[in-house]
Amino acid sequence: MAGGEQASHRPGLLKQQNKSHKNGRHRSKSEIDKNNKGRVHVKLASKKKNQELKRDERRRKANQIRLKKREDVLAKKRAIGGNDSAPFLSAIIPLGESANIQKLLKQIKECDADAKVETTGCNILNINVPRFRQNFSLIVPRPGDLYAALDACKVVDNVIFLISPPSDTDSCVSHSASNEEPLGFDSSGEELLSAIMAQGLPSPIFVVNDIDVISLKKRNDYKKLLLKQLDQMVPIEKLQVIENESDALRLLHHVGSQKQRPIYQRNMRCHFLCEEMNFKQHSDDPTVGSLTVDGYVRYQPLNVNGLVHIPGWGDFQLERIEVRREPGEFIFLEEANPSFQESLKSENDPDPMNGEQTWPYQEEMEGQTLEDNLIRDDEESEKKKRVPKGTSEYQAAWIKDEDDDKNEEDDDEEDDSEGWEDDYEDMSEDEEDEESHEEAEEDEMESVDNEGGDTDVYDKKVKFAEEEEDLKRIKEAREDELFPDEVDTPRDTLAKVRFQKYRGLKSFRTSPWDAKENLPMDYSRTFQFQNFPRTRKRMLKEERTGAKPGWYVRVHVKNVPSHFLASLQPGYPLTLVGMLPHEQKMSVINLVLKRFRNARDQQAIPSKERLIIHCGYRRYAAAPIFSQHTAANKHKYERFFRPESVVVATLYAPIIFPSASVLVFREKKDGNQVMVATGSVLSVNPDRITVKRAVLSGAPFKVHRKSAVLRFMFFNREDIEWFKPVELRTKYGRRGHIREPLGTHGHMKCVFDGQIKSQDTVMMNLYKRVFPKWSYDPNVASPSPLYNHEVEMEDAANQLMYERFVSAESVVVSNYFTRQLIFPSRQSLVQLNTVLGEWHRLSSPQIGRPRFMFLHREDIEWVKPVELRNEYVERSLREPLGTHGHMKCVFDGQIKSQDTVMMNLYKRVFPKWSYDPNVASPSPLYNHEVEMEDAAYQLMV
Repeated sequence: MAGGEQASHRPGLLKQQNKSHKNGRHRSKSEIDKNNKGRVHVKLASKKKNQELKRDERRRKANQIRLKKREDVLAKKRAIGGNDSAPFLSAIIPLGESANIQKLLKQIKECDADAKVETTGCNILNINVPRFRQNFSLIVPRPGDLYAALDACKVVDNVIFLISPPSDTDSCVSHSASNEEPLGFDSSGEELLSAIMAQGLPSPIFVVNDIDVISLKKRNDYKKLLLKQLDQMVPIEKLQVIENESDALRLLHHVGSQKQRPIYQRNMRCHFLCEEMNFKQHSDDPTVGSLTVDGYVRYQPLNVNGLVHIPGWGDFQLERIEVRREPGEFIFLEEANPSFQESLKSENDPDPMNGEQTWPYQEEMEGQTLEDNLIRDDEESEKKKRVPKGTSEYQAAWIKDEDDDKNEEDDDEEDDSEGWEDDYEDMSEDEEDEESHEEAEEDEMESVDNEGGDTDVYDKKVKFAEEEEDLKRIKEAREDELFPDEVDTPRDTLAKVRFQKYRGLKSFRTSPWDAKENLPMDYSRTFQFQNFPRTRKRMLKEERTGAKPGWYVRVHVKNVPSHFLASLQPGYPLTLVGMLPHEQKMSVINLVLKRFRNARDQQAIPSKERLIIHCGYRRYAAAPIFSQHTAANKHKYERFFRPESVVVATLYAPIIFPSASVLVFREKKDGNQVMVATGSVLSVNPDRITVKRAVLSGAPFKVHRKSAVLRFMFFNREDIEWFKPVELRTKYGRRGHIREPLGTHGHMKCVFDGQIKSQDTVMMNLYKRVFPKWSYDPNVASPSPLYNHEVEMEDAANQLMYERFVSAESVVVSNYFTRQLIFPSRQSLVQLNTVLGEWHRLSSPQIGRPRFMFLHREDIEWVKPVELRNEYVERSLREPLGTHGHMKCVFDGQIKSQDTVMMNLYKRVFPKWSYDPNVASPSPLYNHEVEMEDAAYQLMV
């Protein structure tokens, strides 16, 4: 174009015309901004300004947040260890019997010539290091005392785990490829470390001393092996090796500069470690007195009007608090006000005339329901058995009823013995040579077995009445695992009476269940929150007043029992825990528990069994009930707490606000306690519904297209009419209901949504709500120490036997087979009988003592050549212990405590001479009375 002018584009007739946006009846944001012409409402001005920040404003805000977090971290660091704050508190806990604590303490005391070292009246070592401008406090709980170590770790900032190699470490390091035994870190130390980790592990430091017992060439190998063992439990970077005073000084510097691990159940409450203590008995009441304790306030302020808890003793009120002005001089801070002080009342006073309260049965008020009485009667009524003369009740429990004829069994055994004699005569010379070699090895093993000890001494140490109870419990757990929740219908009692408290549910998940229906009398003694999470949030946000953290104060605790000082053991740390409001009141607590994998006790735990529970800062005994951990509004009751499972334990206990760790111990008859589960507090909710299921089963008698005749579910016509509305289901997924009863002996006609199979099983699910028993007991006895430096003769003998089997010169375990395991014919029909046994004790990784397999010493000697196996196909030889069926077994690898030992015995079976050519004709398939007229018609045809 001329002049370089360019014409603009003109749309044609086919240009697409989009519709304009329709705002509807409201104005758009752009239209509102046009009408406002830049004017902003007063209430919206601040909000808009806070939301819309420029780039520089956002950068400055991020810098301010970062500086605030840095100041908080520095404030936490400066709040501990300085001259005007509480010192670094550390606990020295040995992880083995060979740990040398005295040597470590001596090296720490002499690490710095300018350091000031003092020891308080409660055996707390205070160290002031001017070089670091820091203060340190060290406590040493009694070695091997589980409760002392757990109570110390509840209040300390750091924990020093001490490991000392044993004297024979060089040989262990040389055979490290095949040796699995810890190097100075034994099973008791592993159990102690696992319990501390489950409770809440403070900042850990692993220290090794006495390393000079190891040669220089093998020290690095020892450190690598020990670090590899510890890394399986706790991820650690390095080991602190203490050889002289300079290493001890480096350890103190590491304690002062280490990052503190947060433990929320500790940081949310005030903790107080007693350094000085004095007790004054009251003149008017000699049973109680006033306890005066001195120490530093830690983590949270201590309120004089609140309650404090002394582990193992209970809850107490404070009288007054004094603050130290100068060493040895205290001034008054505050005194308790009775009008604002927390009450020690823990239970609610029930009102029997309250209209909203349901009145329970008389059996429930006595603690035993009608159903429990009937179940107990069914369990106690034993079936009479025909046993040999002279058989005890314990042995009679093992004899199984069989319907086979004894004469036929004797004939089979005679035939078997004759057949085996013929087979032995036809054996080759090579097999005889192998037999002689096996017999020589058997003689060698018998020479080892003779060193087992006296049988009478062993029998005195084993309580066989307790083993009978264990056997009964194991059988019940196995039966419940194979047939969960199945209950036999009683024949002497109506089922509607036996299951009168049960009901049927259309759907376990969606069917309604009133949480306030038919509550027991114990529920009226408890307290319930209207909204527990909101109450917890409000409690933690409230500003707390009183003695600030870092102050050295003197606390006067009133109404302490007079036998407190006499019962306090030396070396046991005395701690006071400041309680939050309402934590002294009783309620229904729900705990999430998981079985402890490395526990020595791997048996199933039945519900309502007495357990020792460490919940937060408390420990008590209770008998909880178990239920499934689900998100529904109803939770199925679990009869047993099985290994490698997760359940919710419900019990009556004082209120505690989460988060709080939970440790569960099982108390043995000899006073020992074994940790069986760990977990945390789920909620404090009495409305949690735990439903127990009872499954009634029946078998099809006649099967039609969509209907069937069932039997063995009920035995009375009245029961069928009573449970007629309840839905039925089968194991193959069919659903149906009862149509009508047939006869008077329990047969009934049922209709299903499809044809069922003749091998199917028909079940009826009945449900009832269960409640825990009031079994709360705050008085818990301390367990025996995990290890004792005074080794008894029996322990020395066990160590000698253990070395005999695990050393490099140990006896080679060969494969032993009895002659009955060699079959000359390939067409032999073999009957397999498996004898099962449970574990009694694991004395070493490769040695075990099964029980319940045999009941006599003679049986063990007789079947001694037969090989044992378990689920992991590991073999063993054995020797008898005592006269009641205990035996010692050696395996070709490490076994598990929850494993089951089995012995396979074989015999050949033959068909019976049952040939009979005389066979009777069967009855007609159908029978019609043909009349004469029909017969005549058929003849004509």
